[in-house]
Amino acid sequence: MKVRLPQGSGAGPSNMQSMLKQAQKMQEDMAAKQAELEEREYDTSAGGGVVKVKINGKKEILSVKIDPEVVDPDDVETLEDLVVAAVNEAIKVVESTASEEMQKITGAMSMPGLF
Repeated sequence: MKVRLPQGSGAGPSNMQSMLKQAQKMQEDMAAKQAELEEREYDTSAGGGVVKVKINGKKEILSVKIDPEVVDPDDVETLEDLVVAAVNEAIKVVESTASEEMQKITGAMSMPGLF
């Protein structure tokens, strides 16, 4: 007994080649976008701008700037909290930007393990 598939639903040789080409193109686009994202730099801040962090797309902290007015030797804990908040915000910005950019390439396709 032969089963007939509706027109266009079979994954014949030409459809498979086309799908493979599309997948390869998507992979190339994603690699290029990843390289571009890693080169970007982001500036974030916490505490109304008293602590500023510069980070790159590889999630490497490039610099931390602290307003001298916020430095209180009797309250180091607040400064530490501001630095942690600024670094966490920087990481969040890098991750959300990467996710948004990759989603533009993959569309609605779910790609587990990517961003």
